[in-house]
Amino acid sequence: MWSCWFRPFAKSWHRLIFEQPLLPGRLLRRYKRFLADIELDSGEQITALTPNTGSMKGVCVPGERVMVSCHDSPARKLKYTWEMIHLDGDWVGINTHLTNKIAGEALRSSMIPAFRKYKEVRAEVKIADDTRIDFVLGSDTRCLVEVKNVTLVENHTARFPDSVTTRGTKHLNHLIHAVENGEQAAMLYVCQHHAGAQFEPADDIDPVYGDTLRQAYLAGVKIEAWVARVTPTEITLTHSIPVSL
Repeated sequence: MWSCWFRPFAKSWHRLIFEQPLLPGRLLRRYKRFLADIELDSGEQITALTPNTGSMKGVCVPGERVMVSCHDSPARKLKYTWEMIHLDGDWVGINTHLTNKIAGEALRSSMIPAFRKYKEVRAEVKIADDTRIDFVLGSDTRCLVEVKNVTLVENHTARFPDSVTTRGTKHLNHLIHAVENGEQAAMLYVCQHHAGAQFEPADDIDPVYGDTLRQAYLAGVKIEAWVARVTPTEITLTHSIPVSL
C-alpha cells in the first residue's frame, strides 16, 4: 500500500534524484496562485501546493499530465506538491523551490566553467538588512550569484520573467552595486524546460527588468543560462544555452 511519505531528493553532483515515486495525474486548474486541483490516475481529486510565484504562462495547461509529490508532515496544510507537467513530449519542472538546490549542486561540483575557480559555496547569505543573495562563492574574492527559475519558452527561446518582478529587479541592482564595489557577480538562469535553446529577457512582460539586466551586463555582471533535464525520477542540469540581450 502506498505510504504518503516523501523526501524531495538525494544529492548526486549536479542532479536531484527523487527518492520516492511521484504520483501521476492530470491538471484540472490552478487558482489563488499557490493552489492546483489535480485528478490523480487513481481517480482521486486533490488540491496540491503550486510552488511557483510567476504566472506560469505556457506551462499551466488544464488537461495535461502532471506529477505530484506526497508529504505526510502534520505541519503541512496540503500534503501534495505539484512538481512537473508534460508538454510537447517531455516534462517541464514547475517547482521553483528546487531551482536553488539544482544550482547549488552544480556550483559545488564545479560543473559550470564560469565558477570553477571558486572552491567555497555558501547559500542564502545576507548582504543587506533586507536582502539575501542565493549564493556567495569564494572568500577573499567573492562572487555573488543570484538564481532564477525559467519555465516560459516561446519559439525555443527561454524567457524571464513570466510576470512583473520588482523583487527580481531589486536583485539585479544589488549585483550591479556589488560589481561597482569591486566584487564579482552573476545571474544564473535555470531553465526547467526541454525546448529552451537560447535565453533572453521578456521585455514585453517586464521592460524594467529587461533594461536592468542589460545595465547589469554592461556593468560587468556575468549572465549564465543553463537547461535542466526533467524526468519523474530526477532533475539534471545538462548544458548552457546562448544569452541574447
